[in-house]
Amino acid sequence: MAAPQIDIIPSHKIDKQKWNACIRNSSNGLIYAHSFYLDHMSDNWSGIIVNDHEIVMPICWRKKFGIKYLYDVPFIQQLGWYSKKDAENETALLKVLFKFFKYGDYSFNYKNKISEKNFLCTNYVLHLSQMHEEIQKNYSADLHNNLKKAAKENFIYANENIDAAIELHKTLYNQRFQHVSENDFSNFLKLAKFLEKEKNAFARKISNHKNEILSIALLLKDEKRIYNLMNSTTEIGRKNSANHFLFDNILKEFSGTNLIFDFEGSDIEGIKNFYENFGAVNQPYAKMHFNHLPFPLKLLKR
Repeated sequence: MAAPQIDIIPSHKIDKQKWNACIRNSSNGLIYAHSFYLDHMSDNWSGIIVNDHEIVMPICWRKKFGIKYLYDVPFIQQLGWYSKKDAENETALLKVLFKFFKYGDYSFNYKNKISEKNFLCTNYVLHLSQMHEEIQKNYSADLHNNLKKAAKENFIYANENIDAAIELHKTLYNQRFQHVSENDFSNFLKLAKFLEKEKNAFARKISNHKNEILSIALLLKDEKRIYNLMNSTTEIGRKNSANHFLFDNILKEFSGTNLIFDFEGSDIEGIKNFYENFGAVNQPYAKMHFNHLPFPLKLLKR
């Protein structure tokens, strides 16, 4: 059997139609790996491609002092390789990766098996194939109590525009996300607007009788999942369990769709507990840091 042809190709030379078809037809296909997502969010990206797009692996990179390195792109959780046949080519793919890049951070997806040194990150998901009443049966007692509390507040569940969701997130959590630049938020807004045209980006909110937004979620969607990309709750909203009420209504709206609701994380204990209360299960993914720089540069980048 002939050895597979493996190439690394800059994004502008990639056949985007074939690339995206491979992502869509992969059982582990995720929205972050599509060319339109990478084009909007990454400073630069290339693709490792096996044969005629049998396997694809996106690589996001920057360049400093003449050295190309991999970096974590804001609003991209998982990348890794995708295959129409669930093929495992870890050794060959990483060999190509390490040939062109000597330093960086890289997040694989939940189906990639990684033997290289890595650590696992938490990501909670919930299948929406059942109807809302069945989904609620897996809620924790604590969540049921919070929903009863929220029900007394006469909250309103409604659509909201994407701009408002992003602005509230920046207002409430700007200090927490200092690694996310204004340019990153601008790129994400453009991406969300692009997806909104296809009805694959939307926002849902909880407001009170004064029409004050208490909790809001910006969601992205593809053929397999709904992604909780950006969730914000005000101080008043937290006191009145508005975020519990928001997610319960989102799950109700999309129940019975056979999609997966992707909560997007988290390793923070309080957030983990919040997602677990909805009956969500952890679907971990591997993240790798590597430093193959020559001496003495290797010492400077520990």
